[in-house]
Amino acid sequence: MRMKSTAGHPKAREYIENLAAAGRYHFGSADARAALGVSAAAANAALYRVAKQGLIASPARGFYVIVPPEYRSLGCLPPEQFIPALMERQGRSYYAGLLTAAQYHGAAHQRPQEFQVFVERKRRPLTCGKVRVAFMLRKRLQEVPVQKLNTPRGTLLVSTPEATAIDLIGYQDHAGGLDQVAMVVSELTERLRPEELPTAAATAPIAWAQRLGYLLEQVGATEKATDLKVYVRERARESTALLPGAPYEDGRRDEGWKLWVNTDVEPLL
Repeated sequence: MRMKSTAGHPKAREYIENLAAAGRYHFGSADARAALGVSAAAANAALYRVAKQGLIASPARGFYVIVPPEYRSLGCLPPEQFIPALMERQGRSYYAGLLTAAQYHGAAHQRPQEFQVFVERKRRPLTCGKVRVAFMLRKRLQEVPVQKLNTPRGTLLVSTPEATAIDLIGYQDHAGGLDQVAMVVSELTERLRPEELPTAAATAPIAWAQRLGYLLEQVGATEKATDLKVYVRERARESTALLPGAPYEDGRRDEGWKLWVNTDVEPLL
């Protein structure tokens, strides 16, 4: 049943129904306050009551999403359907990366437990119903190659397959460790464009390229690493360890990648 308007102003539930009918699934508390024509306290109280009914959720302070019936059990919109709007409202640059991006590129055969997003400034993780979003800092974020993917509520920026592979190496602790990264990289190989890997590598420390090149050869994708090897040979000034932070004095040296192989890699298949 639709609630009646009072003094020309819609009630909160009617306001939300009108937004959804117009194809808008995100709004701010200030937007609601203006539409309802009430005080901030009254608007927040009204939105709280509607949220208790499961019709809306608030992933971040002052930002609301409308939850359609098909997502009521989730308690929120899926993250790819509201992260672009939230980042735009907060004036933040971003892109979805790591296992989240790998999944969009056909890798990561198991769904990530959290939606992984790179940003330029530190931000706390958010929880909305059963949705969890992790934010990680990325230097030179604006230079990282990304692509747009369509979602039911707009477009999402996602790192390219090449940039995703580079980030997986650099943030392996956020991707399940080196063995897990090796598995995901092996699943990404069909999408990797060898000529684009140096461009993606240029946004990160050279050690990431050295490690990625070695892993590509280990998973049988040597042909994908040819351009990256040229890039490493031209720029790597010193050797690095395959597994950062682990002893490497007794590790064998891979001359092609200027790499101390200080651990065995066993892709988790």
